[in-house]
Order: sequence, then structure tokens, then C-alpha cells
Amino acid sequence: MKDIIYVGVNDYDIELFEGQYPVDHGMSYNSYLINDEKIAVMDSVDKGFSDKWLQNVEKALAGKKPDYLVISHMEPDHSGSIVEFTKKYPNATLVSTDKAFKFLVQFYGDVKNNKVVVKEGETLSLGKHTLKFIMAPMVHWPEVMFTYDEYEKVLFSADGFGKFGTLDYDDPEGWACEARRYYFGIVGKYGNQVQAVLKKLQGVEVKAICPLHGPVLDDNLSYYLGLYDTWSKYEAESKGVFIPVASVYGNTMDAAEKLKEMLEKKGIKAVVCDLNRDSMTEAFEDAFRYDRIVFASVTYNGTIFPSMNTFIEGLVERGYQNKKVGIIENGTWAPMAGKVILEKLSKLKNIEILEPTVKLTSRLDEVSLKQLEDLANNLE
Repeated sequence: MKDIIYVGVNDYDIELFEGQYPVDHGMSYNSYLINDEKIAVMDSVDKGFSDKWLQNVEKALAGKKPDYLVISHMEPDHSGSIVEFTKKYPNATLVSTDKAFKFLVQFYGDVKNNKVVVKEGETLSLGKHTLKFIMAPMVHWPEVMFTYDEYEKVLFSADGFGKFGTLDYDDPEGWACEARRYYFGIVGKYGNQVQAVLKKLQGVEVKAICPLHGPVLDDNLSYYLGLYDTWSKYEAESKGVFIPVASVYGNTMDAAEKLKEMLEKKGIKAVVCDLNRDSMTEAFEDAFRYDRIVFASVTYNGTIFPSMNTFIEGLVERGYQNKKVGIIENGTWAPMAGKVILEKLSKLKNIEILEPTVKLTSRLDEVSLKQLEDLANNLE
């Protein structure tokens, strides 16, 4: 990218992104500067990094002044330094959507700089570079827009195509793992809206994608676009069975591990997750990733265990659909987990319930072991 300079920052100290997603390897807040006859800065960063960001911008400007600040998204981790920018560059014009400017006032009051409201398909010339604005409402806020640089064929994608982790973290699992967790945690509810913006990009030549989190994507773009297409259609990415478990004394977990063993003997990948101890955000990721799921929960106070309830409610919130589903319930005197799970899943689209429901009365016995074998067969 000849004329596009990265001016973002890394956050090494953050523990929870958006107050709920563990980020053991930090987070990047990305910002870019397009150097042309007129200069555009693409988004700001979290307010805790205003000074560092403005230093990066000043260095990239090399004595010049910015003409525009393009605002893709008003979430505070990206808009938090707008006010400091306008104090330093009062003659710069802010460019964004009408709704973004309304949010700007709500967050920061009336910023005095000149403002340009842009709509779908409108353009802004910088010289060689022409910026075309693509509305992307609810990906994942209503004011969001993407920006396409027609000269260098670069897409500035707001939170789209983002991932957890600082830019200097060499993720051994590659881009997809943390990008998937990011997508299903933050964007996943809005699959229809992601599909809408992907359709706008059909036929558009894109040589690089510049997200607001994570690395610039500038090779094998069909891979990243393909994953976003799969994810936003709520299609399974991988063949396999995900088994989320809510167990108190270990007997429900024993049944889940036994099912995993049965499936693996059949050559079927199976992943067990302890909802009481493992990361809930990674559980959401795997629930969407695999094409089959088996919910395993102990009965608790006449319903399901709290961690399983939180998990299923999270799936409902995210529009979970298009899955084959099995159920393992446990209850010493009145097993109710299966019934409750079925009631909650009734809110979802295109869910195929596989028989039998495996019923444990305290622990696996000959009857429930046979049910488990039958379920394993039906999961093939």
C-alpha cells in the first residue's frame, strides 16, 4: 500500500475487551493515514492512547496537516480520540454518516470542526485516491460504514474482519481462531447485515482489507471473505460434534467424555467444553464452528445449571441455527434438563433434534450407556 500509512496502536494491558471477552494477547486499535494531495486519517483510537496515536499521526504527516478524519464507527475504542484530534487539527473536516454525528454529540458534545455527511455510494477525492463510502449498518452498530479506496483497491472495513490480539502477537493458530471468536462474540448476531454488505462488495476488486482490529489482510483474500460468508450464513465451518457440559460432581462430564470416545472411534471429531471452567467466548466460537452439538447438563433447581443457561441464552441472542442437536440430561430424582433445553432451543431456526435424549439418573448405567451409543450412531 504505497500511500497508506499505519498509525494505530497496540494495547498490551487490556484484560477484557468490551468488558467480557478475555484477551490474553492484548488488542490493536487500528488507524490509517492516506497521503495524497489531500490527507485523510481513517479513524481514531481508544482515548487511553490519544497521545501515542497523535504522535504516530504527526510523524506520518511529516510536517503537513490532515484535511479529513474519516469516522467509520463510533464505538469508544475507535472514537475516543476524536476530540483530541480536533483540538490539534481544528481545520480538519470530519467525514461520516448522519447517525455517527448524532452519536458523536451523545458521546463527546458538539465538536466544532466542519463536518461532511456521506451516504451510500458517495465519494470523496483526495487527488489520486478516491474514497467510496459503503454503508454497513449493524455491522455491528447502526452508524457503521466501510470505505473503499478506488486507487489502491483497499477496503477499510471498520470492525469487520477484525481479530483479538496485538499486531506483534504471532498467533500459532493463525488468523481464523481469534477472528472467529471475535466475530461470533461481537458481530455474530448480525449475519443478515454482514451478508448485505458482502453483496455490495461482489465484483469489487479488493487487494487489501484494513480492519479496525487485527492485521491488514493483503493475501489470499478469498479465504477471509469466504469465512465471513460462511459465518454470516450461519453455516458450519467444520465437520464435528461440539459437546458443551454443565456438570457438578463429574457424572455428566463422564457421559460427555464417553460420547467423545465413541465418536472418535467412528472417525468423528468431537470437542468437549466444561462450561463451568472453560472460556464461554470460546464455547460460542466452537458451537458455531461445528455442524453438530450435544448439550449435556445436570438438572439444577428444576431447570438447567446456570452455566448452561448462560450458554444457551447466548446462542439464542446470536441467532444460532442450522444444527443437528443431541441432549444429555442428568437428575438424581427428577431429571428436567432435557425438557428445559428443548424449550429454549424452540426459539431457534432449523434445529434438528436427534434421538434419543440420554437420561442419567445420577450416573451412567447400562440403560443410559445404551442410549449414549444410540445417540452416537445418530450423530454419524
